[in-house]
Amino acid sequence: MNTPPPEILAVADELRRRMTDRGLRLAVAESLTGGYVQALVSTAAGASDFFEGGVVAYNLEQKVKLLGINAQHAAEVNCVSPQVAREMAEGICRLTGADVGVATTGYASPDPENEVTMPFAHIAVWRQNGREGELLFEGRFEREDFRIQVQQHMAHLALIELEKAVRDL
Repeated sequence: MNTPPPEILAVADELRRRMTDRGLRLAVAESLTGGYVQALVSTAAGASDFFEGGVVAYNLEQKVKLLGINAQHAAEVNCVSPQVAREMAEGICRLTGADVGVATTGYASPDPENEVTMPFAHIAVWRQNGREGELLFEGRFEREDFRIQVQQHMAHLALIELEKAVRDL
């Protein structure tokens, strides 16, 4: 991974401050971004004060086994939909006991077999509050570029949207 831009490092630091000020714990579930979101979160000094860790679940079997996503729906959409992203974010909270979960899923490059011409990501941020939970953010982003640049860009967006989502908690 290239050194993240200074503005992204600043977002990671701000996320750390907000999470620790609120006593919240974070976990990350990634598919499309392959660990980049976790790498960005861990750039903040003191990340262990709020960051539980994460999972890179790249295939259906692991998403179901580790994160508890709906296997039937995920199979129908090749593991890429807003619902899959939400279930991944919720599942990582359940798995780790974190208060907030962020998840990424999507396509890092075109996939003609699945009629994907433009790389895109679904990003979800989930807040677990006891037995109840709520979706704090859900969005779809597109980016045409080389595969690794798409992955890094989507990780940057996930970090930015995560930080925005925890501002009002």
